This record gives sequence, structure tokens and C-alpha cells, in this order.
Amino acid sequence: MKNSIRVFISACVTTGLILLITSSFTIAIAFGALVAGAVFVTLKNKSSHSESHLIAAWPEVIDHLMSGIQSGLSLSESLVGLATRGPEILRPAFAEFRDSLFRHADLELALQELKSLFHHHGSDQIFEALLISKALGGSELMSILRTLGDFLRQDLALRREIEVKHGWIKNSAHISAIAPWILLLMLSTQPSTALAFSTPTGGMILVAGLVMTAVAYLWMNRLGRLPQTPRVFTHHATLRNSISQRVIR
Repeated sequence: MKNSIRVFISACVTTGLILLITSSFTIAIAFGALVAGAVFVTLKNKSSHSESHLIAAWPEVIDHLMSGIQSGLSLSESLVGLATRGPEILRPAFAEFRDSLFRHADLELALQELKSLFHHHGSDQIFEALLISKALGGSELMSILRTLGDFLRQDLALRREIEVKHGWIKNSAHISAIAPWILLLMLSTQPSTALAFSTPTGGMILVAGLVMTAVAYLWMNRLGRLPQTPRVFTHHATLRNSISQRVIR
């Protein structure tokens, strides 16, 4: 709801400002729609950045778990300690895990709730490793966590490198998309240009420009989107139990 209000306010302010500059209601509406779309995309990207920070915190979680286990804490105590000593962005979730563990006294149930809360392949791997180690006694837990931490760090470093290179391309595309509108704004200060775009034909040209800008932006983001690693541990409790039984045998 807050994002919708921000988009609406931005569109209204831009429309009023452009109307004062150009005295053309048609051009003002076009720029209002353009700014509304830009603000919406910016707010959406902000949430994506928050998700990126969340993903980047998982290697640190593994480090905290390994440190806690090496210092003599149990697995449950190490996980509960993340509510106060873990990454800042993950502390509220691990606080819920702590409350769930104290309420149900069931580590597997609390981990399953935590896994459902994050719904990410990196967290799935960590929690499944913890559940399997709990079922098997945890003798190989440190080795599993160390290997998993190295894998997550390598994957994160590779994705960051690709995102930086894609960012250069995206910024160039953004400049190319906004350049015609900046030119239109400069020309619209002339009464003849504002009058021309106030006609039905001028309005159709503005609508076509908005549509082409939106299509180009969506196409650019689709081409630059990184493939997401699929979640493979979503409904595998039965599979995990069967693996545990085979190892025990």
C-alpha cells in the first residue's frame, strides 16, 4: 500500500510540474505515467536488493554455526544464538525459530518452519544438512558446513561479478531509453511543440512512445536476468528419511 501511495504521489507531482513548464496537459500526463513507472521499478529493485543482502548473509550464518559448535555448543544452542549474534537481516527470523523451538521442543519442526519462511535454495541446503546430521548423529556436520560454505561463497562471488557486468549494460540501456524524453521535455518549452503534442495525433505518438519504452525496458530486464537455482529440498522429508535409513544400515 505504501508503495502504491508513493507511485501515485510521484505521478501527481510530476504531472503538475510538467504542466507548469509546458502548459500541455497531454505531455504532463505522459511524463507522469513515465515517472510512475520509474518509481515503481525503483521500489521493486529495492526489494530485490534486500533479497540480495539476505542471500549474502548465509555464508556468515554457516561461520556462526561452525564457531558455536566448535566452542562446545549444541546445534540447537548455536541456531538459537543466531537470534542475537547472527547477521542483522536474519535475526528476526531466527528469533521466531527460537520461540518455535521453545514452544514445541522439536528441532526438526522449527527448522522446517524456518525453511518455509526463507524459501531459498541456499537456506534449503543449510537446513537439510542440519536435519540429516541430526538424523545421523552429526559426526560429519562440520565437514558438510565447511564444504557448503565454500560453495555458497563461490556462487555468490560469481553472481556478483555477472551482476556488475550486467549493470553496465543496464545503465547504458536506461540512458538510451530516457534520452528521447529529455529531448521532448526541452522542446516542449516551445509553445509550438506543446501545441503539436496536444492534438490527437500527438497524443497517439506519446502513447506509442510510452509503450515502446516499457517494452524495451521489460525486454532488456528479461535478457539480463540471471537464472535462479531451483529449490530441490522443498518436499523431501521422505527422501531424507530413506537416505538416513540407508546410511544407518
